[in-house]
Amino acid sequence: MIRHMVFLNYAEDMAQDMKDAILRDLAALQTEIDGIEAFHAHANMSPETHFIHGFTEVFWFDFRDAGVRDAYLANDTHTAIGRRIMAGLNDDPNRIFVCDVAL
Repeated sequence: MIRHMVFLNYAEDMAQDMKDAILRDLAALQTEIDGIEAFHAHANMSPETHFIHGFTEVFWFDFRDAGVRDAYLANDTHTAIGRRIMAGLNDDPNRIFVCDVAL
């Protein structure tokens, strides 16, 4: 299994309803891509704020294998959602951190 984690540092003016819509659309990918085993999204609640570097939101997918992860990355719906995420990060690649691990 591959866990694909995405940490976000949204721009301060990013509306909560836009964040919520992105998460709903990401969750819906479970019905579009076979092999997505789980989707989770949470706020970062670490008290170690000096270590989180502004990454206040996190979501992750659990994929059956790397092939499913690769299908997700190439998926048109995912690509469109990614553009919305980047707009909410002021198109700053330093405001997103992606990490994939094998479980």
